[in-house]
Amino acid sequence: MSGNIGAQKNREESSGQSSKGVVLAFVDALNRSDFKAARKHVTDDLKFVGALGFRDGADAYFRDMERMRLKYDVKKALAEGDDVSLFYDVNMGNVTVFCAGWYRLSQGKIQSFRVVFDPRPVLGAAEKSK
Repeated sequence: MSGNIGAQKNREESSGQSSKGVVLAFVDALNRSDFKAARKHVTDDLKFVGALGFRDGADAYFRDMERMRLKYDVKKALAEGDDVSLFYDVNMGNVTVFCAGWYRLSQGKIQSFRVVFDPRPVLGAAEKSK
């Protein structure tokens, strides 16, 4: 096992930034609404799966992010190789929900991520706004 850790460290050093660093830089750019900077951290074929939908491709994902302008308050970040998990509060404008995200990187960029959360507060806020 310790041999794998050394190989992981060498990959991170050669890429210039750790997997966790890439994901945190991505989230930081989203928080600043700097979508151009955030886009540099993902692959063109980004796949996103969330509790309320999915997006295929970075262009589709960023079209929604530019409209939604979510804000992330990261509570914990964990990394193992090219996998990063974040636990965060996501402010969706009219409601904040606690989420867990699993980010998978390829060649130093986010290739896919999944976000899970209890959607009831989001659905309830949407129902109240009708």
